[in-house]
Amino acid sequence: MKKITLSVIIVCAVCACTQSPKNINTTVDTVTKNGAYIVKTGGAKMIQVDGKYNVWTKKVGDGKIKVLLLHGGPGFSHDYFECFEDFLPKEGMEIYYYDQLGCGNSDAPTDTSLWTIARYVEEVEQVRKGLGLDTFYLLGHSWGSMLAMEYVHKYQQHVKAAVLSNMTAGIKSYLPYAEELKKKYLTRADIATYDSLDKLKAYQSPEYQNLLMSKLYTQTICRLPLESWPEPLMRAFKKANQSIYIQMQGVDEFHVTGNFKDWEMWDRLADIKVPTLVIGGMYDEMNPADMKKEGQLIPNSHTYLCPNGSHMSMYDDQQNYFNTLIKFLKEVESNQFVADKK
Repeated sequence: MKKITLSVIIVCAVCACTQSPKNINTTVDTVTKNGAYIVKTGGAKMIQVDGKYNVWTKKVGDGKIKVLLLHGGPGFSHDYFECFEDFLPKEGMEIYYYDQLGCGNSDAPTDTSLWTIARYVEEVEQVRKGLGLDTFYLLGHSWGSMLAMEYVHKYQQHVKAAVLSNMTAGIKSYLPYAEELKKKYLTRADIATYDSLDKLKAYQSPEYQNLLMSKLYTQTICRLPLESWPEPLMRAFKKANQSIYIQMQGVDEFHVTGNFKDWEMWDRLADIKVPTLVIGGMYDEMNPADMKKEGQLIPNSHTYLCPNGSHMSMYDDQQNYFNTLIKFLKEVESNQFVADKK
């Protein structure tokens, strides 16, 4: 009797394994209308730009509110945006990570002529098309906010609303404020050491890096002890493409010697008509007064400065940052957004 039972089990198992996939009852949506299988990638997708390069994107979450994220740097990657996963998807919003060309998981060509603001604007437009985003929300942070301003100025017919996070609208006013921050957070002895190393261009020396990271960046970039910076942020720093950063920005946040040293947007802000959230931090490396001015010049905007936040307000003033962001996105989506009085 046992032998008969065992034989039946084996026959049944063989029959089950040889069944046609069409007869398998599954709740996973993996088949197209023509019966072909869709290969799932966890939301990751490569998009071709400039006819020959591939940039990496990834969709997280599902919802009517679709937010394309433009990371900072230049030369950094999407990694530090990963905290958005803890806030937006559960509100019924979908986010799109995107590593700009030369960054993170995207192709990294050595052609230095590629690293310009104008080319990156066109890259964003190619990414938008590749993702099929006809009406979407655009969020830029730091350099990504510069890029967002330029993109919206040219292609705002595709943008439902914009979020300009932690960025001023011009470099000329940023430079004197950066000098003020040095005087605020460095002692006289620190400044003497900093200036002497600056003259020698000893930017990679331990002394210079300690002043930069431990005394300036922990006050203006992320107001947390350096050893406690969030892992995604540290990962983004480690993966940064320094060649792009130096060519466009300079050796660090306090040296703007790259090709956007003369960038100014102030006289074009009035052309941005879409609902816009200007958000920053009171301890930001960007002048809070400049960000308030930015909001005043964009006609259909709301400005909010996180009271405890610096340049990475999404980490060091997280609740205020995301409460404000989510409220803005929902108000625009429901046609309830009311701009600040100018």
